[in-house]
Amino acid sequence: MLPAERDFFVTWRLHGSLPELIHETGTRVLPGWKFRQLDRQLDKPTHGPRWLEQPEIAACVLAALLRGHGELRHYRLHAFVIMTNHVHVLISPLQPLPRIMAALKSTTARHANRLLQRSGARFWQEESFDHYIRTRNEFARVQRYIENNPVAAGLAKHPEHWRWSSANPTLKPFLICGNVRA
Repeated sequence: MLPAERDFFVTWRLHGSLPELIHETGTRVLPGWKFRQLDRQLDKPTHGPRWLEQPEIAACVLAALLRGHGELRHYRLHAFVIMTNHVHVLISPLQPLPRIMAALKSTTARHANRLLQRSGARFWQEESFDHYIRTRNEFARVQRYIENNPVAAGLAKHPEHWRWSSANPTLKPFLICGNVRA
């Protein structure tokens, strides 16, 4: 049982955004294996879809994230970034994490597939990566990691310049007050 106050770093990605990965031993890689290495591959996409670089698709994901934080109160959203093929969030769940992820992924997949004029196609990869935050220092480190992700990927010079991030100053009021209608 986790303590009542818990924070999670969660990452999920588009279906097909990475080629099937094989461990050096020839066995299939398990989810969560060498997260940083995989994240670097996602940051410099050479394989698979990059639908989140389309503003209307990224806006759909942003609206769902803010709605889950504000109107629905499923979680407290501390930090997020929407990259071209994956999403990172730092949240304090107020509902079970599997329920939150299922709601976010199903809602955004349905809307995005409609915008992309795709029917019956998988949008998100089934698994996601989540990590329980244990200390205040780790919380701060993960928040910096999330908000600096577009800089590390070469998509922005400064974190606050990335439109789809909690580092963007125009989004700060929504995160502080939680009064969001998506």
